[in-house]
Amino acid sequence: MSEASKYKRVILKLSGESFCRERESGISMTEVAQISQQIKDIVETGVELAIVCGGGNILRGKQFSAVSAAIHPSTAHYMGMLATVINALALQDALENEGVPTRVQSAIRMEGVAEPFIRRRCIRHLEKGRVVILAAGTGSPFVTTDTAAALRARELGADVLLKATKVDGVYSEDPEKNSHAVRYTDISFQDVLKQNLQVMDAQAIHHCMEHKIPIHVFNFGVPGNILRAIKGKKIGTIVHA
Repeated sequence: MSEASKYKRVILKLSGESFCRERESGISMTEVAQISQQIKDIVETGVELAIVCGGGNILRGKQFSAVSAAIHPSTAHYMGMLATVINALALQDALENEGVPTRVQSAIRMEGVAEPFIRRRCIRHLEKGRVVILAAGTGSPFVTTDTAAALRARELGADVLLKATKVDGVYSEDPEKNSHAVRYTDISFQDVLKQNLQVMDAQAIHHCMEHKIPIHVFNFGVPGNILRAIKGKKIGTIVHA
C-alpha cells in the first residue's frame, strides 16, 4: 500500500445518479468515464477497493412500486437490484478500458455476466489488486444499497465506507431549502441518528456504528475528490464513533 493512502481496504458507495448527467436518467458514459479515471488514480495508490453501485438512475424500486399498483413492492425492489447490475457492467467496461482489472460480483446469481458474491473470493480479488464491483444490493428486497454497502464493509473488513454523492457533506438541514444550513466537518453516529440527518438510512448507520467503520461523505463531482478522501483529506463530512 502506498504511503499516500490512509486506508488499506475501502468500500466506495456510488449512487445511481453518479452514472448520469445532472437531472437526467439512464447512463452517460462520459460521466462513467470520469469516475473510472478517479478510480484508476485510487488503484495506483495500492488501496484495495470494492464498489457498491446504486441503481436510481435507471429505477428505484421503492418509488416505482409507489406509483404502480400492478407491480408488487418485492418485484419492484428486485427490478431496482437488476438496475444496479446494468450500472456495474457499464463501470466494469469503463474501468477495463482504463487498464484497471475488475470483477463484478452479484448478490443475485447470473453467471452469464457476473460472479456470485462469495466473501472469500471477493477478498482474494482485492488482495490481487482487482477492483470488485458489488451489484444487486444484498439480493433481498427492502434493503437499500446504502445498507448493502455497510454490510459489505463489515463482511470484507473495510477500514472506511466512502459515500460519493452530489452534495459536499452532511448538513444540519437540506441546504437547498435552507441557505443557513450548517455543514458538519465531522459528526458522531449518535448525533446523525438523533437529528435524523439524511446521510444513509438508519440500518446502514447502525451497522457502521456497531463495527466502528467511519463513513466519509463527499461530492464525487469535484475532480480528484475520491482520491482526496482515500488520502484522508478534510473534505466533506466524516461520521464516526
